[in-house]
Amino acid sequence: MTRQLLVPMDDSETARAALEHALSVFPNDEVTVVHVVDELEAGYGGRPPMTDSGGTDADEPNFFADVREIAAEHDRRVETAVVEGTSAEAILEYVDANDVDGIVMGSEGRSGVSRMLLGSVAEAVTRQASVPVTIVP
Repeated sequence: MTRQLLVPMDDSETARAALEHALSVFPNDEVTVVHVVDELEAGYGGRPPMTDSGGTDADEPNFFADVREIAAEHDRRVETAVVEGTSAEAILEYVDANDVDGIVMGSEGRSGVSRMLLGSVAEAVTRQASVPVTIVP
């Protein structure tokens, strides 16, 4: 039975590592990559709101180009989605609304003692998700 996996994506190396992990460890599962746009951050000089095609209203390069390249390296296709809201809440809402069976996500890159702690988004998702969560360092 094919499962539906969700990989939250931002510009971090840990998010890319999570996508690589999902594509290689779960070769028979469908993967959806979701990017969360926080309207408050975009309104205060952050990244402009993104279109469904992955570009932004300001014609920035396609955010999902790296995602498609990584998928192609694994001879896979992935679905992409853009949602609005605060990161953890938007991810959890997407999971509940879209019949997702599991989440594969990166932790924040840290060093020293704080490395043992998850990033705030990863921790919130792990604590509140209704499905299994795999954290990739």
